[in-house]
Amino acid sequence: MSINEFGGGQQEQSDVLVVTTNDVPGYRVERVIGEVFGLTVRSRNVGSQIGAGLKSLIGGELKGLTKTLVETRNQAMERLVEQARARGANAILAFRFDVTEAADLGTEVCAYGTAVVIAPQQ
Repeated sequence: MSINEFGGGQQEQSDVLVVTTNDVPGYRVERVIGEVFGLTVRSRNVGSQIGAGLKSLIGGELKGLTKTLVETRNQAMERLVEQARARGANAILAFRFDVTEAADLGTEVCAYGTAVVIAPQQ
């Protein structure tokens, strides 16, 4: 597996900047739009679960589950950016992920933050 399969985040040329900070150096917030989120729920793959169970006996990384979680987080982030863009934002501040179990059926991943319009400081 390549390093790209274990990482995530934003594409370089995105029109909506996503940051974990409360501000962006060199920019001012012109308008706060409000909270936005992207949500996805993934069911457990029986094959991955069996493989993970066996791997847990001998130790080591659960690469199949890692790859699935990266894909799930990326999907949640894409939905977050789509919602912010649709509401007129060009940035999302205080970006976070929340991961929970969904009724023993799968994993819920929520990407959330504050949609804003930013402009360069003058």
